[in-house]
Amino acid sequence: MVFSRREFASALSAAAGLLPLLHPLAATAADDPDAPQNVFFSPCGQPFRAKADQPYPIVQWFKQADQNHDGRLDRAEFLADAEGFFNALDRNRDGVLDGTEVAYYERRIAPEIIGYRVLLSADGTRGGARLWLAQDVGPAPSSDEDNPPKVVADESKQGAAPFGLFFAPEPVAAADLDFSGTITKPNFLKLADLHFTQLDTAGQGFLTLAGLPKTEAQKAVEAYQRRHGVRS
Repeated sequence: MVFSRREFASALSAAAGLLPLLHPLAATAADDPDAPQNVFFSPCGQPFRAKADQPYPIVQWFKQADQNHDGRLDRAEFLADAEGFFNALDRNRDGVLDGTEVAYYERRIAPEIIGYRVLLSADGTRGGARLWLAQDVGPAPSSDEDNPPKVVADESKQGAAPFGLFFAPEPVAAADLDFSGTITKPNFLKLADLHFTQLDTAGQGFLTLAGLPKTEAQKAVEAYQRRHGVRS
């Protein structure tokens, strides 16, 4: 049987209409504005993101930080991971995160802090579009990464807290231990060291993935996946 172009296009359209029935999670994740964000913020504030049907991305962070891949994250690895992220944020390499660098972090690297939902592309990487979550909607972020928009904050006041192991709405700014308005590397690492001690509740000198607490986001994501019959 030979199909005309119009008949072939109609067949494709009909097949596409069946995809939500065959893959309900994919359709829901794309269309459901209430689907929880599959996002994890590391203790030092680095965001990790995954699609709705993927494992909670704390796994991504742990694999990154566990440099010798032995399934144990010791204090040295934990601090090295924090230092690596600090160096990535320190754009002028002066050993201090100033207001401009912190604003860049909040608006470009971790916009969940100020109330944005980061949209992921098909391969799971971050896309350019963002959906505003706060009710007091401000202008959408500009495409000029060196001039981040001056927009309002997340109305929930929780920022990154639901995605992290500690209640820290702004985990990078939390390292401003002397309230100077800037974050020094020693203070950043001092907070990281404290975080390791707090997570190492058994005093073993190392952390395991299974032994880490679940974030509020992880609980929501796993409940969402159970409702949709997903095995991540």
